[in-house]
Amino acid sequence: MSSSGFDVCAIGNALVDIIAEASEDFLAAHKIARGAMTLIDAERAAYLYDMIGPAVETSGGSAANTVAGIASLGGHPAYMGKVKADQLGAIFRHDMHAMGVHFATPPAPDRRQEIHEVKADRRGGAPTGRCLILVTPDAQRSMNTYLGAAVEFGPADLQPDVIQDAQVTYLEGYLFDRDEAKEAFRAAAKIARAAGRQMALTLSDVFCVERHGAEFRALIKDDVDILFANQNELLALYETQDLQQAVAEARKHCKIAVTTRSEKGAIIASGKDTIEIAAEPVARVVDTTGAGDLFAAGFLFNLTRGRDLDACARLGAVCAAEIIGHYGPRPQRSLKELAREKAA
Repeated sequence: MSSSGFDVCAIGNALVDIIAEASEDFLAAHKIARGAMTLIDAERAAYLYDMIGPAVETSGGSAANTVAGIASLGGHPAYMGKVKADQLGAIFRHDMHAMGVHFATPPAPDRRQEIHEVKADRRGGAPTGRCLILVTPDAQRSMNTYLGAAVEFGPADLQPDVIQDAQVTYLEGYLFDRDEAKEAFRAAAKIARAAGRQMALTLSDVFCVERHGAEFRALIKDDVDILFANQNELLALYETQDLQQAVAEARKHCKIAVTTRSEKGAIIASGKDTIEIAAEPVARVVDTTGAGDLFAAGFLFNLTRGRDLDACARLGAVCAAEIIGHYGPRPQRSLKELAREKAA
């Protein structure tokens, strides 16, 4: 455990992932954007669920995956996100607690009973959100996300004492859509700053950047110490096709800019320093879902323990490699044990 109560407090979309294999023909037949995250409504979510084959269901959400990884490494993380008081919400809460993540955001009340009911009724509002993830044979994942109750998160759902007690507060770009969530991000930053803590942001997806590029740039300039992005997200953020130029821009506005590049590894820029690390070898890439989330987990775990940036990035690569070797965005073995083996 770190010297403060929590290593990282993450704020994001609380979702349950529904993961299934799919062919390229299936994606085309059902007009699914390959390799992207697409927001869908309740009816589309119900339709796709009926169409997919056998599926694995597990608690997910980008920032939630990150703190689950930190817990698996032996850390002490916290999470804030909105679920409904329905069956999927109970599954999400149970999974987070079982992983060792502090999760105390009160659920919104709900009256539905069916686990896969996604139609919001007038009495209970939207149910717990879910992401239908279709994985093609090349391990590419196409995400279809019904946000449900997750988008109801606002400033009133923040827990100031938890933010004050966390070394880093980690914001998920996927949540940065509604005005209430934007207000919550800025309020969280104000709390963290007053307590002398650091702020981190993951851009999450190119579509997020395309929708909110100017607001993201302002948030990064004013409130973000540590930025996580993949190559395409960073290029979109700074509206360029030159990666060196994008990294240079990010370097101006935050203390640490982490750019992941899939099989090409990662670039970490901090001050005048630039570190490049290779990707960790993987016997077989099965599913890339959660790779960036777990890279952030390893990076932040070591960062909150005072390790240098090279060590942070290398642990991030180890964690990402574990995730892409199996289906699902959560570790299937102890990352603490894995890190110990790699260090031996």
